[in-house]
Amino acid sequence: MSVLNTFDLSGKVALVTGCKRGIGKALAEALAEAGADIIGVSASLELENSKVAQSVEALGRKFYAYQCDFANRDSLYQFIEQVKKDHPVIDILFNNAGNILRKPAAEHPDEYWDQIIEINQNAQFVLTRELGKEMIARGSGKIVFTASLLTFQGGITVPGYAASKGAIGSLTKAFANEWASKGVNVNAIAPGYIATDNTEALRDDPERSASILGRIPAGRWGEPEDFKGPAVFLASKASDYVHGTILTVDGGWMGR
Repeated sequence: MSVLNTFDLSGKVALVTGCKRGIGKALAEALAEAGADIIGVSASLELENSKVAQSVEALGRKFYAYQCDFANRDSLYQFIEQVKKDHPVIDILFNNAGNILRKPAAEHPDEYWDQIIEINQNAQFVLTRELGKEMIARGSGKIVFTASLLTFQGGITVPGYAASKGAIGSLTKAFANEWASKGVNVNAIAPGYIATDNTEALRDDPERSASILGRIPAGRWGEPEDFKGPAVFLASKASDYVHGTILTVDGGWMGR
């Protein structure tokens, strides 16, 4: 098999959470470009004619749209039951759905903490467990979490987000330790500072934005399209011997 063929996802079905816009939309598009059909789910994803669906279908791939409130455990289990019924084989899972709420730690309310931990951590564990057991039974599967620079650092005014992303790093390794021998690859991508909705407040703050850009060796904010190559790599046969890795896509931030 040629090396380029190892990146081919033809015939695969990939589930991408948080795919309505930003990094998630780019992930879905990349996997479709590589040949996969896409199951897309977000809390507010349009069930018909969404922008991500249009992009995927323009590539000649199928797009199946779902809505799920990842902050609600009942909604999550209902989604899991339905998607497993509709799609008995899901080859690839991208756990990308997430949220961020900003308030200093001394003022950070319980409801902020609970919501972020439920969406960013608990829901991702449950979804991975439930779809992962099917992958184990088949002896193959690819699971990729969206981590963060705050998987490694503490951040400022986002204690819930930092805690959840630290947990994602550990969950990636914990799942990989148990499932690598069963044919299931579990890895993560850690975005740096990317021009998305989540970083709008930082980009709108001249002082913070300048400080951040000054620490990025690449000299620019990242774009969602920067994740297409890493996503296809971790979803494909090309990464068969990669387990428990957190791949930073950060313009060199962590190297500095």
